[in-house]
Amino acid sequence: MKIGIIFEVPPFVESLSKCPKYGLHNPLRGQERYLLLGDVSTKAAHMLAQPEVADFFARLIQRVSPKSYKQALGEVHITQKFLENFSGDQVRFLARSFAVPGNHLGQQSYGYRWPYGPVAIIAPFNYPLEIPLLQLMGALYMGNKPTLKVDSKVSIVMEQMLRLLHYCELPKEDVDFINSDGVTMNKFLLEVKPKMTLFTGSSRVAEKLAADLKGRIRLEDAGFDWKILGPDVQKVDYVAWVCDQDAYACSGQKCSAQSILFMHENWVSSELIPKMQSLAERRKLEDLTIGPVLTVTTESMLEHIDKLLGIPGSKLLFGGEALENHSIPKIYGALKPTALFIPLTEMLKSNNFDLVTKEIFGPFQIVTDYKQDQLMMVLDACERMHSHLTAAVVSNDPLFLQEVLGKSVNGTTYAGIRARTTGAPQNHWFGPAGDPRCAGIGTPEAIKLVWSCHREIIYDIGPLPQHWEIPSAT
Repeated sequence: MKIGIIFEVPPFVESLSKCPKYGLHNPLRGQERYLLLGDVSTKAAHMLAQPEVADFFARLIQRVSPKSYKQALGEVHITQKFLENFSGDQVRFLARSFAVPGNHLGQQSYGYRWPYGPVAIIAPFNYPLEIPLLQLMGALYMGNKPTLKVDSKVSIVMEQMLRLLHYCELPKEDVDFINSDGVTMNKFLLEVKPKMTLFTGSSRVAEKLAADLKGRIRLEDAGFDWKILGPDVQKVDYVAWVCDQDAYACSGQKCSAQSILFMHENWVSSELIPKMQSLAERRKLEDLTIGPVLTVTTESMLEHIDKLLGIPGSKLLFGGEALENHSIPKIYGALKPTALFIPLTEMLKSNNFDLVTKEIFGPFQIVTDYKQDQLMMVLDACERMHSHLTAAVVSNDPLFLQEVLGKSVNGTTYAGIRARTTGAPQNHWFGPAGDPRCAGIGTPEAIKLVWSCHREIIYDIGPLPQHWEIPSAT
């Protein structure tokens, strides 16, 4: 494994270029590696299940990514469960093929899941263990050789995890681990031309990479994630708590964070907003239930709030102020959990919509309300948004759920009174929808979609019919 801070890319280009297009293994070659990787997953899952190891990684995550201990430990637990899920024979089951009878004796077609071979993974700062580890193992399971880059601010977490995987007998030559800036990584990708690149991060960088790599890419990019509260008001305390977690856990630095809340008019007279405010005000810097924002400054967030307050009818519901009594450098953000109300009719105006739906990767959300006959306006707003990652439809009304779910597209959508936008476990697909480049994470379907392609082999071994002769030209 190549590892370290790099300024020149040739050693990494040479290493990845040695991997053939048919991969390190595939259904017809090197099948023992499916068993090897199942064993590695078993051993790594056992290691992460040990309290002292889980605590080590949770504390390490906290050292580089501003989240509470419970949030960091949850990331470790999800990673451990994922490894358990793909222990033993489960890796080879990912490569399950199928056969279809042919037209005559000796002919049969087989469909295989085939690796890409040399691939790359680019992972973000906000989940320094879960996202890179799940995508890395998925790439390996299917037979690829990945070059992994994690945001350099947090890459020590995966550096330690790779050492654990080596201890669990993952071959060191299976993965190359790059620490570099974005410019260097872009140079590497353009030179080595990996057969597939997985990118998780901002939409702006995603679009640049898609062009640079001529579409050989899968994207799990950012999202302006919505939550719609239906007409059946119930369990207000619970719904308020979920809204607080969705919008402000990890200081809002989740690609699945609740960006906008659409409240049915029946919820307006409830205690929802006061309860959300009370929950938000419990958060404090001392335990990192609110903390530094690594990609947006305080100044830029306050400027965004001022612009939104210029929209007629808008108002600050709570927050909107910088955190106090801290030593967070000015290059980072430090904002109290914030919610702004924007009237639905104003939000939908063409000169306001892009401003209102601008994703702020911090503790910030938009709140609006709608009347019973304005649901189509809400769905129109969801249709006009550019990213379709997570969503929540908070209602137990089956006809309301049917209407909203049938006219929306978000790849991971929760429905029901307990619906949320964040907190995805390892047991269901997590990823966007509505774009052929969409990537998923966590499940067998996600691994097969992202890290393999379909290959069809048609065996036609005869015999020829008796008395066969060369036919007339056609």
